[in-house]
Amino acid sequence: MANFSISGNIVDVLHKTIFPGTVFINNGRIQAIAYGEAQPNAQKNGHSEDQYILPGFIDAHVHIESSMLVPTEFARLATVHGTVAAVSDPHEIANVLGLEGIRFMLANAAQTPFTIVFGAPSCVPATRFETAGAELTAKEIRELFEQDGISYLSEVMNVPGVLNRTTEVMEKIRIAQELGYPVDGHAPGLCGEAARHYADAKITTDHECCTLAEALDKLAVGMKIIIREGSAAKNFETLHSLIDSHPDRCMFCSDDKHPDDLVKGHINELVRRAVALGHDVMNVLQIACVNPVSHYKMNVGLLQVGDPADLIVVKNLQDFTVVSTYCKGILAAKSGQAMLPSVPVTPINHFLAAQKQVADFRIPANGSTVRAIAAVDGQLTTTEKHLPAHIQNGEVTSDIEHDVLKITVVNRYKNTPPAVGFIQNFGLKRGAIASSVAHDSHNIVAVGTTDEELCAAVNAVIEAQGGLAVVDNTTIQVLNLPVAGLMSDADGYMVAKQYAHMDSWAKRLGSQLLAPFMTLSFMALLVIPDLKLSDRGLFSGKDFQFVSLWIA
Repeated sequence: MANFSISGNIVDVLHKTIFPGTVFINNGRIQAIAYGEAQPNAQKNGHSEDQYILPGFIDAHVHIESSMLVPTEFARLATVHGTVAAVSDPHEIANVLGLEGIRFMLANAAQTPFTIVFGAPSCVPATRFETAGAELTAKEIRELFEQDGISYLSEVMNVPGVLNRTTEVMEKIRIAQELGYPVDGHAPGLCGEAARHYADAKITTDHECCTLAEALDKLAVGMKIIIREGSAAKNFETLHSLIDSHPDRCMFCSDDKHPDDLVKGHINELVRRAVALGHDVMNVLQIACVNPVSHYKMNVGLLQVGDPADLIVVKNLQDFTVVSTYCKGILAAKSGQAMLPSVPVTPINHFLAAQKQVADFRIPANGSTVRAIAAVDGQLTTTEKHLPAHIQNGEVTSDIEHDVLKITVVNRYKNTPPAVGFIQNFGLKRGAIASSVAHDSHNIVAVGTTDEELCAAVNAVIEAQGGLAVVDNTTIQVLNLPVAGLMSDADGYMVAKQYAHMDSWAKRLGSQLLAPFMTLSFMALLVIPDLKLSDRGLFSGKDFQFVSLWIA
């Protein structure tokens, strides 16, 4: 490994100082830091003393699978924006393939110098009200900790299980505590005494806060807040005041970042926006660089002598334009170009669904009012609406005029009848879209204006054994996702371009949603209120039980 040095204004976030100097790197670690003027030999690296050297950014909570890229490709795109590490919950692939899927992620991630700390998924399946492809028991959670190098217990989404101290849930938390690993939370809307009871179970973080009051309640009971800004859920504007009020108790994350958005930016966007809003730059960088390292005990450098050389060079501390990114002393990105190589991938999958018939999506009229999901742009939550049924020839059909469309979830692990309901605010005027990225069990979810196009979109995903599909009359486009039906095995930039094309087409069909496919993927996520659809039927996340399509 090459030895080299970099000169510039060194940003020591731990000690909150900035000084001119040179960083000397030997065998992937920081050997020395010289204070004062730049050293002559440092100029050979193309950096000048008026640039800034600082620790790299860290995504404190992400599902890499949501980028539709394998870990090594995610790293290639993320390092361009100054990200050097990520805290990743692999529960998407775990819901499809169990331990085999997690070990695929670990093996692929081991082939990049970008640091990825993986968690043991605590809720596989997420609930007992849907069909997943695998189950992780407490015994397997212990195996992941003791044999596979897993570093924390991933988000505990079974909030009722925690509040009621259910044996199965608490045993997984107990194992993590016994072995000294942190436990991540996932408790949207939980406040007051309920938040205290949840935190008392030794759950340390939450990334689901949608209001400042909720975040402050959780901070008050000892939890840390991960400020999220992803492709669908965006909470930065609501929570950014925490940056200066609680700089030691916050982190930044993307949670779910689609590939086209990852090409545009990552944690650097939150850093730039926070500084532009007037927040103290050292507080911002503590949140973006330091807090995840200390909380998750990450082997990531913080620009101190002896640390791994995980650092970035930026033009200034206003827009944070990244000149270069180093991971373990390896040049990972330079001047907006990824320098890490792509890694060959052998896909693994679990896909057994057979082609469906148009008749499978029919809904015979059995009343005059239906219970419908109301999607909320930019949020994972939904509301419940009671709407007039649009009845034609004895069947309930999509009502395009009032934006009430059919939505379906089709079991991909066995052949069962599709679950069919209705959704508002999706906005399609024609056609249908479908996806095998459907949190958390990753069955097939689709929304459409006609039964014929809905069926065609579902069948396109089944034929591809996983992917995204857009149907416009007789025209069908598919983005193949051969790795677990969640990720591509192709170059990340090509996948981003293909995804952007699919997203654009969905919007040409009429959707006004910021990210139609991302929003669609969360319509089957039962643990986030209120009304969702699983492969077994309509489900109230508020009451945590199935509900009828029909309003009596």
